[in-house]
Amino acid sequence: MRAITTIAQLRHELDTHRATGATVGFVPTMGYLHAGHQSLVRAAAAETDLVVVSIFVNPLQFAPDEDLESYPRDLDADTERCRAAGASLVFAPTVEEMYPQPVWTTVHVGVVSEALEGAARPTHFDGVATVVSKLFGIVGPCRAYFGEKDFQQLAIVTRLAADLSAPVEVVGCPTVRESDGLAMSSRNVYLTAEERPQAAAINQALRLGCDLIRSGERDRSAVEAAMRAHIEAQPAARVDYVVAVDSTSLRPTDRLSGSVRVLAAVRFGSARLIDNMGIEIS
Repeated sequence: MRAITTIAQLRHELDTHRATGATVGFVPTMGYLHAGHQSLVRAAAAETDLVVVSIFVNPLQFAPDEDLESYPRDLDADTERCRAAGASLVFAPTVEEMYPQPVWTTVHVGVVSEALEGAARPTHFDGVATVVSKLFGIVGPCRAYFGEKDFQQLAIVTRLAADLSAPVEVVGCPTVRESDGLAMSSRNVYLTAEERPQAAAINQALRLGCDLIRSGERDRSAVEAAMRAHIEAQPAARVDYVVAVDSTSLRPTDRLSGSVRVLAAVRFGSARLIDNMGIEIS
């Protein structure tokens, strides 16, 4: 496995491999990799001939009051985790390489970006969509792997690739969890010893919501109230949102039907954690 830092070199490497008929798998990350990221790399390695992992903390998706400077970074450890999971290339550009001049062009994906995380962090998804568009343009034809934990991001990237006719197949992969159900996240390191066991209530609440729907509950408000009550029973929990929505549009309906996604964003101290789960109503 080799590390690459320039756009030109990465394009050359990937074009050279594709000229031989090889397929490319792409896993975009912001680094500080954990087992969840490695599962994406392994999925890509199983389905494509060459896997490139990008490691780039994208400043465009951080608001001025967010944790850009304190966002955890460990490139050496990340590179080793990529190698162990089966990556062929690591693309780790500097901010100057990615944005050599002020960015005047941004990408906005409507509807699916506007609620939930989009409402809580108004500039976030434009930053995500812009950097993903840029990375798709750099990497070229590929299969791109994203985790379902960031379900709204996955929905946005899927729509972006379709609307812009990008030569990219977006692949969603299951959320990787700790033994108590907590979704793996780089932000879990912010949890204190007291907060960590309480955070498992997020996954418990989502399972509760799915169980209620499975047992016949179709009133969205009732499902959301039950999930919220379970989380708020934890003394350190501060709920940003707990919702049950249509899986495609991420918009609420009074009566639940079809493909439903339950999603939550909860603060425990300085950690803001998100998670989700899907259920099909026949």
